[in-house]
Amino acid sequence: MPGAEGVWVFLGADSVIFAILFLTFMQDRQRNPAMFEASRQTLNMNLGGIDTLILLTSSCAVALAVQAIKRDLIAHASRYLLVGVLTGVMFVTSKSIEYTQKLTHGITPATDTFYMWYFTLTGIHLTHVLLGTSLLTYVWVNSRRGVYDSARRLVPESVASFWHLVDYLWIVLFPLLYLQKAM
Repeated sequence: MPGAEGVWVFLGADSVIFAILFLTFMQDRQRNPAMFEASRQTLNMNLGGIDTLILLTSSCAVALAVQAIKRDLIAHASRYLLVGVLTGVMFVTSKSIEYTQKLTHGITPATDTFYMWYFTLTGIHLTHVLLGTSLLTYVWVNSRRGVYDSARRLVPESVASFWHLVDYLWIVLFPLLYLQKAM
């Protein structure tokens, strides 16, 4: 498995926490499907879709960076990592725009249960994106300094594994919040 074993323990624990949050969200949605559906309809699906494309692009770039490091193509890895960093920043910008739109219209976590979950789930995810983008920046800077190569790739692989979890979580969040009708 790529990366440090401890990273995988963290990723597993983080996944369990998110699974519990997702299940609790779905239970609350079952209790009041009409309110959840009405609130879901007010989300900006276009921004949510753009966020999805941004993170998929970012994960692809980070995977290519790790492959480049494995092949000692460090200049290529550095460029791919920069794409990962920039797309992380793009996601943060997009989410900031979406939050600003909601808050400007008076929609807050106190608006209703759906929006409590929306801000909680996307806020925790955004925290992960900020951490991941910071870690990718660290790896990018070190790749430019020649720190990594095919024999020294533990840190880039660990950071990439975390970044892929961030992407995976959004792949669950996007349909859960933006697409799935309450039943």
